[in-house]
Amino acid sequence: MFEGFETKQIKVSGAEIHLKIAGIGPPLLLLHGYPQTHVMWHKLAPYLSKRFTVILPDLRGYGDSSKPASVDNHESYSKRAMADDQVEVMAQLGFEKFSVVGHDRGGRVAHRMVRDYPARIEKIAVLDIAPTALMYGQTDKAFATAYYHWFFLIQPSGLPERLIGADPEFYLSYKLNAWCKTEGAISGEAFLEYKRCFSDPQVIHASCEDYRASASIDLEHDRANEGEKIDHPLMVLWGASGFVGATYDVVASWREVASDVRGHSVPGGHFLPEEAPEETLNALLEFL
Repeated sequence: MFEGFETKQIKVSGAEIHLKIAGIGPPLLLLHGYPQTHVMWHKLAPYLSKRFTVILPDLRGYGDSSKPASVDNHESYSKRAMADDQVEVMAQLGFEKFSVVGHDRGGRVAHRMVRDYPARIEKIAVLDIAPTALMYGQTDKAFATAYYHWFFLIQPSGLPERLIGADPEFYLSYKLNAWCKTEGAISGEAFLEYKRCFSDPQVIHASCEDYRASASIDLEHDRANEGEKIDHPLMVLWGASGFVGATYDVVASWREVASDVRGHSVPGGHFLPEEAPEETLNALLEFL
């Protein structure tokens, strides 16, 4: 899936990050979401690498990156910690400034990254999310039903891990099928890679910690920036058949936290890079 890409393991202060890299031109960091890995970019990365130096990491706790020990306040899986990892990775690769595109959880890491490291970021794109604090703040029955995993995964350590771990392939398949609205969009080869990684009990636990952090320390970090708008160019894309676009005015929601926002829907559901690769690629190329 990544012919011509080099695989690297880079040690940073708090983790060891697995990634692939290829291409020429300005650096572009692509961050995956839950419950996937860098593999979710396999339809876009070869084309983006013709215009950019493309860096495809697994976030800490996911894929083949390391799984740092969890702590009581979930700080080790905060979006700040994840952003720190990636900024260090980019520095070690020789990139002091770069653009970042994040899908799902990766979009939340990108949001924190541009807050904490504004001088390092050129442009930011987030795919199929609204800001975390806004989504929690507007919780209702529809949101709790569609995004039940936000409330399931934050339960005390051991409960979601044991239930998911009883049959991780079933859980993974259920989540992917529920969110994907385009038949056959997630290839068999990609699914096998997601299954390999998500079958690891350490990944299951780390991904729960990711969500526990979002419901606790990440909200504290967001509150500390309340009223401060991001000045960087920010693009939002969302699936035309997905929950986010049907529930939120996505552009308006991001204009509450950023001053220069544009965006639109693309066909399909949650997994834009796999469901609508051509439309997503064209939008990213135009923006970047």
